[in-house]
Amino acid sequence: MTTSPRPVIRRVCVCVPTYDEAGNVEMIVRRIRAAVPQADVLVLDDASPDGTGEIADRLAAEDGRVHVLHRPGKQGLGPAYLAGFAWALERDHDAVVQIDADGSHQPEQLPDLLAAAADADVVVGSRYVPGGTVHNWPAHRRALSVGANTYARLLLGIPVHDATAGFRVYRASALRAMDTAAVASQGYCFQVDLTLRALDEGLRVVEVPVAFVEREVGTSKMDDAIVREAALRVGVWGARRRWRQVRGHLARGTGARERAGAAGRSPRWHHLEEDVP
Repeated sequence: MTTSPRPVIRRVCVCVPTYDEAGNVEMIVRRIRAAVPQADVLVLDDASPDGTGEIADRLAAEDGRVHVLHRPGKQGLGPAYLAGFAWALERDHDAVVQIDADGSHQPEQLPDLLAAAADADVVVGSRYVPGGTVHNWPAHRRALSVGANTYARLLLGIPVHDATAGFRVYRASALRAMDTAAVASQGYCFQVDLTLRALDEGLRVVEVPVAFVEREVGTSKMDDAIVREAALRVGVWGARRRWRQVRGHLARGTGARERAGAAGRSPRWHHLEEDVP
């Protein structure tokens, strides 16, 4: 884990993926610009048929801190963010922010997340740590979210309480260390994927409590296919991690027996000696 002081974050890129968010994109861009005036905002539009991209273009023409990356079609949340990461890294930003376009993530809390990044590699805006809240969600959505995070924590053995959270700050150095080019996740399990990669790289991941507010305009992009993808991928990742743990345990046992044999002691007695504090 990194212990040396982290470089000061000076250049920030806030990535906003959009698909049919004509009713929200101007609102979210203006709120981000007010909350963090020094940051660049990158709208990643997947050829929205409702004109979201055209609204974003107008905002970019009015404000030199706003940029638009037009993508050829709806390809999923993960690929949109990967494109945003690449755009930001190519332009030497020190940190990249993930935020939803629908207002469910409060841009006004972004300064708190960036402040936490002074001593972290990845900052997660968490609904499920003390101080975190969820507003206006129906019971079935809350149950799905809590269940998904419990499922991820148990199967993957990770300490993060809100691994599916989409409000985040990544240091550029963290994104480079995580080999994001190898990420294949499409939907919301993209967040779990990056959480896992960060932890496996020994990066410091911290959670900051945030208030999550259900969108008021437009419709959620969550569907059964996204849920199935997350359940399947997390299950596969969990099985692989458990198998690696078993193999590691077996390898340690074999090594202990070989050392015991070389020393002329019984393997059983050698194990007992190792277990004595």
